[in-house]
Amino acid sequence: MAYETILYEIDGPVLTVTLNRPEKLNAYTAVMGAELADAFQRADADDDVRVVIVTGAGRGFCAGADISGGAGAFDSGAEGSVAFAAPGRARQAGGGFVEAIFNCRKPSIAAINGAAVGVGATLTLPMDIRLAAETAKIGFVFARRGLVPEAGSAWFLPRLVGLPQALRWCLTGAMVGPAEAHAAGLVAEVTPLDELMARARTLALEIAENTAPVSIALARQMLWRFSGADDPWDLLKIDGPLSVELGAGPDVREGVGAFLEKRRPRFPGKVSTDMPSAYPWWGKA
Repeated sequence: MAYETILYEIDGPVLTVTLNRPEKLNAYTAVMGAELADAFQRADADDDVRVVIVTGAGRGFCAGADISGGAGAFDSGAEGSVAFAAPGRARQAGGGFVEAIFNCRKPSIAAINGAAVGVGATLTLPMDIRLAAETAKIGFVFARRGLVPEAGSAWFLPRLVGLPQALRWCLTGAMVGPAEAHAAGLVAEVTPLDELMARARTLALEIAENTAPVSIALARQMLWRFSGADDPWDLLKIDGPLSVELGAGPDVREGVGAFLEKRRPRFPGKVSTDMPSAYPWWGKA
């Protein structure tokens, strides 16, 4: 896919996806949703990509849906609606990029460099780590537009910040500053704007250079999928067999050997070919 609204740039083990409509503060369109989904699917299939960073071009991260078409911008029957993909693109039905980010076997970091409003905020929620610049503002403004929280955000947001905080942000629709977002746990760190991308890359390289790709792919799915479970019993049915299978494999031998030899590990396992037999465990009878 040739991208119109995003940049896809690989530097070593790190892919940076940049929302690239700076003249519109990177406002979301259906094309952007389709391209984000495609970018994460490409990253998932590329063993050379270990971590994905998502940021925005210019002074905004994503100012929400592009409503320049007027009051019918969210009407799925209207020409140019953000609810439809552009001609020749697969229709995403609001969840395509969410599914692609959530199911991607590579961890993702949102580097929120400016305003992240509406879908601009919710598209970061399936990502694993959020960093915010001191200039960032985040808004779950749906009720102020007559909408409901979309892109799965009513599931993701309470898991990240707790139900009371999620309710307050969504019911008021007020903008949230980086300090408040950090205190609530929505963002992991707040940095000066000119240090944001360097910090995101440092964190990405810490992951890429020290962890096993297969272990990361499994760990993020285990944490996401079991964080809301009522008890640990179903998880124990998964993590025990995974530990046994991985424990007999080359990644663990390399990880232990590197630790004992005080060197950086060189894990041989690839997510394209070496996921354990229990993966994926969800959806199985």
